[in-house]
Amino acid sequence: MSEKTESARAELLKYLKEEPFGCGNLACPGCGEPLAMREVLNALESQAVLVIPACCGSIIDGLFPYTSARVPILHTPFASAASTSCGVLHGLRRRGFKNTTIIAWAGDGGTYDIGLQALSSTVERNEDYLYICYDNEAYMNTGIQRSSSTPLLAWTTTTPEGDLKKAPKKNIIEILAAHRIPYAAAATVAYPEDLVAKIRKARATSGSKFVNILSPCPTGWQTRPDLSIKISRLAVKTNVYPLYEVHHGERLVLIDNPEPRPVEEYLKLQGRFSRLSATDIRHIQEQVDHNWSLLRKKADEII
Repeated sequence: MSEKTESARAELLKYLKEEPFGCGNLACPGCGEPLAMREVLNALESQAVLVIPACCGSIIDGLFPYTSARVPILHTPFASAASTSCGVLHGLRRRGFKNTTIIAWAGDGGTYDIGLQALSSTVERNEDYLYICYDNEAYMNTGIQRSSSTPLLAWTTTTPEGDLKKAPKKNIIEILAAHRIPYAAAATVAYPEDLVAKIRKARATSGSKFVNILSPCPTGWQTRPDLSIKISRLAVKTNVYPLYEVHHGERLVLIDNPEPRPVEEYLKLQGRFSRLSATDIRHIQEQVDHNWSLLRKKADEII
């Protein structure tokens, strides 16, 4: 082995050793959750403790010593990610750990639904922690059941053919912004620079922070694993999932999309929307256009 090759190998091994989210995990191929966690932990430079409730993440990240995450993890019941995180926060602060970021890391079921009460109560008190929802838009870990994050007219195992989800996706950012917390943002694994910038901004902000990360699930979305990033990017380019942030519940900063792609480009790659008629697709397009128009009107800054 040449000296140059040996040096490159040593650098690679050093890099892998220092990565806060290492190689090997139990995620399905194409899953967005480990991608999101890797970017988040890199942004925080490993100065973090994770509190994970029942969700895909609790399986993917596993139990010590079989976890890929090289930071402390506390597993907690479904409804208590937020409240447990605050307990960890106050315990560490009393012991003098002032620079460690406490992260509640939960799926949409444990955030939009089961964990919403605890989340609301902790951010109402403006507890100094970061809540991250990796949003795969259903209860994927337990069999692809509908959650309030599931999009309008999407198939799940509890909204079968002929009875697709009739309600639109809950606007969780708007709910958190209504609490007037210092920082709330929407991000996705398809735009890692934006995601990392938002996580670093959250870390530098005192008080409660919330980041919702769109996280593709090939199993539940019925997509090819190699299309996860493309589909996530299309969610942004079609305005299905706008990227924006809200400061103190008032100032909204929106990443503009002057030439949006038709929403059908996003829907046609996912089997969960394969049962839609042309009328259904037009209805979704109208709703997306309406939501985008409202968001632009609220935006104080468009970049």
